[in-house]
Amino acid sequence: MRAAAPAALVLALAGALAGAGCAAPPGAAAPDGRTPRTEAMSADQLGQTDFNRTVTIAMRDNLASLDVLLDKFYRRNPSQWRKSGAPDMQTAIRRVQSSMRSGRPPAGLGGLRDIQILAVALDPAYPGDRVAAFVYGLADTLIAAHGGKTRFYATDMLDGQHVFNAARNVEAAAWMLGSRRDPQGQPLLLANEISEQGSNLSFEREFGALIGRLDLIANLLGENTRRVGINYAQGLMFFSFLPVR
Repeated sequence: MRAAAPAALVLALAGALAGAGCAAPPGAAAPDGRTPRTEAMSADQLGQTDFNRTVTIAMRDNLASLDVLLDKFYRRNPSQWRKSGAPDMQTAIRRVQSSMRSGRPPAGLGGLRDIQILAVALDPAYPGDRVAAFVYGLADTLIAAHGGKTRFYATDMLDGQHVFNAARNVEAAAWMLGSRRDPQGQPLLLANEISEQGSNLSFEREFGALIGRLDLIANLLGENTRRVGINYAQGLMFFSFLPVR
């Protein structure tokens, strides 16, 4: 009789996972982007706590923000993607996205990492594709601050200070991008625009979203560490025996 209980539990869990997967199709979101994006159930999620899922989703959205910035920067600065040798802008975008996901720096930046690449991208004398270097540098900085990972599990240990520092690096990079000039006295990259014809602050909003997510995760990491001890103490304080029949 007792041997049947675990089997029944496994079947119930499998049914729950299957039902949840049907209820949350991958990437489900309204076309206008005003609803939360969901992710289909997968086997690896069994190794994730609620907090791991939060950090994973925040990283997913941070990389999505960098994809948006990549597209926006290339549209406002078409001379940059042409430096890459790509036949068109979409090919250049796909190459940078592939570099971001694989951890392989763009051409000419091999051997450099995270803030080193950001420093090169923000050097007025840099002759290469500044958009590719800048966006890749941001991506590598964020991933490095999260222990080199984009998905997180119960065994992972993250440093809240590193994530906090990454948020400050994004702030600094956005400020330097807007304040530095190339040898001809022009902005390193065209981004936000305020003119008589109208305003375009979409770059600033995307940078703000990145910084906000990073700061939230940094704060949650500090709180998560503190709650481990509190939860353990509460467990001892309110411990009760479990029924055996």
